[in-house]
Amino acid sequence: MSASHLQVPAPVRVLVVEDDAVIRRAVQLALERYGYEVTVAGDGLDGLEAFRAGRHDLLILDVMLPGLDGIGLCRRIREESLVPVLMMSARGDALDVVSGLEAGADDYVVKPVDIGILVARIRTLLRRATFRPAPDPAQAAGADGAAAVPGRPLVFGDLTIDLLGLEVYRDGRPVLLSPTELRLLLAFAENPGRVLDRRRLLHDVWDYGWEGDTRVVDVCVVRLRKKIGADRIETVRGFGYKLLRT
Repeated sequence: MSASHLQVPAPVRVLVVEDDAVIRRAVQLALERYGYEVTVAGDGLDGLEAFRAGRHDLLILDVMLPGLDGIGLCRRIREESLVPVLMMSARGDALDVVSGLEAGADDYVVKPVDIGILVARIRTLLRRATFRPAPDPAQAAGADGAAAVPGRPLVFGDLTIDLLGLEVYRDGRPVLLSPTELRLLLAFAENPGRVLDRRRLLHDVWDYGWEGDTRVVDVCVVRLRKKIGADRIETVRGFGYKLLRT
């Protein structure tokens, strides 16, 4: 096959919205050295315009932005897209972190940004956005406790999970989940009735190879409950969470 017929993978496109020009430029140059195609914006409204103007595979949003702050920008984006969103917080303040996650962000990093950690988080979010599950039939089971059959949807009460199509239905109506929410639900579905602690979920869903912030798990569980039913995931105080079979 000639070189002209070889398909070259499209570069990963990242939008960085950061009002500090020094940080914005430093992040842009660092990501470009890793091969990412980077678009930048200096405030929330320009960031929203840039997001709408082209395709982006991942967004990095600062929390404190002029005009439209990062929290508001994330909410606006979530009304239109499930693209992975990584928030940057200057202090790692609990309120900033929780507000960003509640707005629909998938993860966050604290400034000053360690580029190695930033790139690792980006790679993890991109894997989450494109993964295909390979459930273990010996683990994944439906509401009746029977082992899952490849190709057969998993059913938990009014909740149906199509593993092949990566689609979720509640009472027959489609449920729109972000890649992170879907991975979290699948982690529960592979272990129905079994308590999963936050550290395990950080490892399995967020792919953290280091100590992560368990608030990420708690907020994502809250978001997931709103979509699949508040009573579907039970909190086991002091331990973690479990998906109810019925």
